[in-house]
Parts: sequence; structure tokens; C-alpha cells
Amino acid sequence: MRKAALIALFLVVPLLSANAYRILYAEEYYQLYHEHLHHYPDDTMEDIFYLETALKMDFANPLYALAPIKDKTQWERYRYLFSMHVNLKLVAAYLALGVKYEKQDAFFYNYPWKQQNLDSLNIAEKVYQAAYAYWTKAQEWSTKAWAMRDIRLEKIDEWEDENFRIETGDLDYKDTIDRQLAHLAKVRADFQAMGPGTY
Repeated sequence: MRKAALIALFLVVPLLSANAYRILYAEEYYQLYHEHLHHYPDDTMEDIFYLETALKMDFANPLYALAPIKDKTQWERYRYLFSMHVNLKLVAAYLALGVKYEKQDAFFYNYPWKQQNLDSLNIAEKVYQAAYAYWTKAQEWSTKAWAMRDIRLEKIDEWEDENFRIETGDLDYKDTIDRQLAHLAKVRADFQAMGPGTY
């Protein structure tokens, strides 16, 4: 009986894994990313993992790009736009994650958890700093893509719109991150000012 079960297991396992394939390319990792209705930290971290991995991986063959590619010039612009877009998604993901660790106000009744709140604000600050780094990268890729703006690509209009908005100043995550950090600094100062007699 035990032998028959082992033999069945050895026959079934290869069949189960026959449909699996390795994820190798930037586009494949990008396609695993999906925005969630509710930004729970675990879901946001999952998205960050997929997006950061996409930036590290090689691009797929142009035949499998997310836009039709006809020549090397389109291929170059596609890669610039892809890198810009993924960096923008990372900025948004890190901002969503930072909000989860930030406090909107330092209420007097939070004093018993003063240190935990300060620790949480420190995490939020590091998360916002990471968002800054990705915003800088997004701008760099946007500049390269903008230099080739006369090359039009189909199916990725959203990316081209983002490129336009960055270059015209309509999309500026620096202001958003600066506001979040300024608010965080105020809340941190309020917590630090709390003493034992506060509560």
C-alpha cells in the first residue's frame, strides 16, 4: 500500500509541475504587479517586490514586449518608458506603505505608546526616503524618453502620458513626498514633547 502511494506520488508530481515555468523577464514580473483596492502592508510589499525585481531583470525579446516594436529606435524608447513607469509605480507603492506607518495626529491618549509611535514614524520616514530615490530614477528615465518623444508607441499611452506630465511639471511626486515628510516631522515633534503628565 505504501509503495503504491509513493509510486503514485512520483507519477503525479511531475504532471503538476509540467505547466509551471520560470519567470525570467522584466515584463513578466511587471505583469504580476496589481493594484489592490485596500492597501494592506503585505499586499503593498508584494507589489514592491514584483516591481523592484522587474527593474533588475532583462527585458524580454521585443516580440514579447508590452507594445508592438518595429525597430531599434522604438525598442530603445520602450525600455526608457517601461523603466520610468515602473519607478513611478514604486513611488506610489512606497507612499501607500509609508501612510500605514505614519500617524495623522499625536493625541494625548497615545502617550502610553509613545515609543512605538516614534518607531513607526521612523519606519515611515525611511519608506518615504525610498520613494524619493525612485522618483529621482523616474525623472532620469523620463528625460531619456522625452528626448525621443517623436517616436510613438501603441498600447502604452498611459506611459507616454506620464512622460508628458513629468516633463511639463504636472506630475511631481517630490512635492507629495516633501508634504508627507513635513507632516511626519510635526507629528514626531508632538510625540517627543509628550511627558508623563500628558496622559
